[in-house]
Amino acid sequence: MAITDIKTFSHLNQADIDALCKKLDAIRRDIELSLDKRDANYILRAIRAQRMLELGGRLTLFASRKRPAWLAGTAMLALAKIIEMMELGHNISHGQWDWMNDPEIHSTSWEWDFVGTSAHWKRSHNHFHHTYTNVFGMDEDLSFVVMRMTRDEPWRPVHLFQPVSSLVVAAFFEWAISVHDWALERRFTHTSRQRQRLLSKPNREFAQKIARQLGKDFVFYPALTGPAFIQTLGANATALLLRNLWSFIVIMCGHFPDGAEKFTIEEFDNETRGEWYLRQLLGTANFEAGPVLAFMSGNLSYQIEHHLFPDLPSNRYAEIAVRVRALCDEYDLPYTSGSLTKQFFQALRTVHKLALPDGLLRRTVDDAPETRSELKFIGVSSQHATSDRLPADPVTGKRRGLRTALAKVKSIQSDSSGAHSRSSRGTKIRAVGKPKSCGW
Repeated sequence: MAITDIKTFSHLNQADIDALCKKLDAIRRDIELSLDKRDANYILRAIRAQRMLELGGRLTLFASRKRPAWLAGTAMLALAKIIEMMELGHNISHGQWDWMNDPEIHSTSWEWDFVGTSAHWKRSHNHFHHTYTNVFGMDEDLSFVVMRMTRDEPWRPVHLFQPVSSLVVAAFFEWAISVHDWALERRFTHTSRQRQRLLSKPNREFAQKIARQLGKDFVFYPALTGPAFIQTLGANATALLLRNLWSFIVIMCGHFPDGAEKFTIEEFDNETRGEWYLRQLLGTANFEAGPVLAFMSGNLSYQIEHHLFPDLPSNRYAEIAVRVRALCDEYDLPYTSGSLTKQFFQALRTVHKLALPDGLLRRTVDDAPETRSELKFIGVSSQHATSDRLPADPVTGKRRGLRTALAKVKSIQSDSSGAHSRSSRGTKIRAVGKPKSCGW
């Protein structure tokens, strides 16, 4: 099932993990000490660009009864909402720009253009998700509550519908996140008696934010455009839909492609800082992106770097990634990355595959692309029984670890599959050839 011993799975001993921790701490320290006006200018330019796009879109929609104006206004508004959510709301709320001491873009004061409240989201996302990343039973983002994304979760008949329910989650991603955050806020900050009160603090905050967002996007701005009310209403709904679909795709690519590992509570219980770093590195995935695509994803194309350093400015993730990749090479650890389409379709495959009971699936619960553990190395690596690292390559002297072990397992499985296939073909050939030799 999920990983219960990260040292055994990663093929690193405690000394290796401690050394890795020091090197990652050094990366953090170097970035923090180098933050300057260039970084401040980056986020200020991003805010200006987002606001200009939104203003341009709102003004263009005054003429939205004409199709070209509707298309242009909708596109600008969708881009503005994507940037506000991904690069601004998400990253500012992580405290990435608190070092500037600018009250307008401080994590304690920013309220994003989103139906959920920033306060609820920060507790659910910043604390629960980033602390307990991919720990089954603790990280409730692991399945978005309604989807089965690991075989650690027992199959139930309702999971048969998750290929459809996942589309609903994608279309209404904003609401799925907001309701999830609100529910966690009620559960962990109030007693059962307080939760039953209709006017409890989380209920009031959520209701006020819903009224504000619905009133702004579906009443106030459409009403401003007068005769174009219906067209503007449709444009706003379309922009929100596009924002929801895009953010769903980005999140799926960062958390659910093959190679994004899951962990047990037992692994988490005695976790060191170095093991936390290692869990973040092994539990997340990147997708390849140029500057524009990275910006439109809030730089979450560097999800690995974001989970290692969630409060460092997002414009530095590309720079950090170079050093993290080098560490992965040094310690022979996988650095999970691929094209946007590859990562998304791997995640989508998991959604459809795990809709089925385990008995209908081919791979074992310890050796499946979406759920694997240290038990997959039984009979393949001596590392199964010890925390000592694998011996270095006798020819090159290079460290051998998890990446080498995974390649070895894959090679053995490929050879086994090929031998089985050849055996099957040989049986068929003999069966077909036998009548000729016997004259039947």
